[in-house]
Amino acid sequence: MSKQRVLITGAAGFLGSHLCDRFIKEGYHVIGMDNLITGDLRNIEHLFKLEHFEFYHHDVSKFIHVPGELKYVLHFASPASPIDYLKIPIQTLKVGSLGTHNCLGLAKTKKARMLIASTSEIYGDPLVHPQEEEYWGNVNPIGPRGVYDEAKRFQEAMTMAYHNFHGLETRIVRIFNTYGPRMRLNDGRALPAFIGQALRGEDLTVFGDGSQTRSFCYVDDLVEGIYRLLLSDYHLPVNIGNPSEITLKQFAEEVIALTGTKQKIVYKPLPVDDPKQRRPDITRAREILGWEPSVARKDGLKKTYEYFQSLPPEEWARQPKEFVSRT
Repeated sequence: MSKQRVLITGAAGFLGSHLCDRFIKEGYHVIGMDNLITGDLRNIEHLFKLEHFEFYHHDVSKFIHVPGELKYVLHFASPASPIDYLKIPIQTLKVGSLGTHNCLGLAKTKKARMLIASTSEIYGDPLVHPQEEEYWGNVNPIGPRGVYDEAKRFQEAMTMAYHNFHGLETRIVRIFNTYGPRMRLNDGRALPAFIGQALRGEDLTVFGDGSQTRSFCYVDDLVEGIYRLLLSDYHLPVNIGNPSEITLKQFAEEVIALTGTKQKIVYKPLPVDDPKQRRPDITRAREILGWEPSVARKDGLKKTYEYFQSLPPEEWARQPKEFVSRT
């Protein structure tokens, strides 16, 4: 009996590669797709030897053709860190709009269920705390973050249009701050930035006074939530993240304690439109999916630090000059 087939876009990225692992483990035939603009083949090279994994080097903003049947389409292709989407703003907008349209069209043709990776960034700098799915957000569409925020908001609107007009089975996951192995040290987000600075013996950079909060979810927990949502009967957005909230100053202190470095924290001006608070309300995930995170932050941080330590020292590269830490 042939295996059910799933397409995962952004397969060579941080989250996409972990999803490839999970679906292989669950017995699916996985088709990974990535244009490698921010992804890294090393994240999935362990899968190339497998009979039930194949890889397409392709930009989903262009027409997508995948021969054969598909059970699911998971759209995770997108720059996801400020360093990336400030460098390639138009590609970020295109993958969220044209790429989503192409994936939805493919799912419709194949009669496949489609899951899109949305984000807590659709809430912008929230005026409601914690953020629940009914909150519409506080987003600056023409600010530096707008290319990512609005691409994701459009992505949700397009997905709901296909669901309502074409009857396509769709799922929307709003992903909050996630961390774990295979993150890039220089991708501009707080955790790899702090650990990278600690590895290089540099002071840890906090923007603003460090009182802004984030909620960090370990990648294994996130993947479990996504998998449950895909298999559920629920088509409206669902927050998946860890409601354990911490200030960035406290987080930097945890990284210093974890790494045993003697560096201090230095403060720089807060970037434009940087969210002051970020914490998911996961009531919907608990009630509908029976999901909540199980990995304690201290355990997840230890695993992530060990991963970064295992990288060749030459990869502990200095942050780009335009580096801004915005989780």
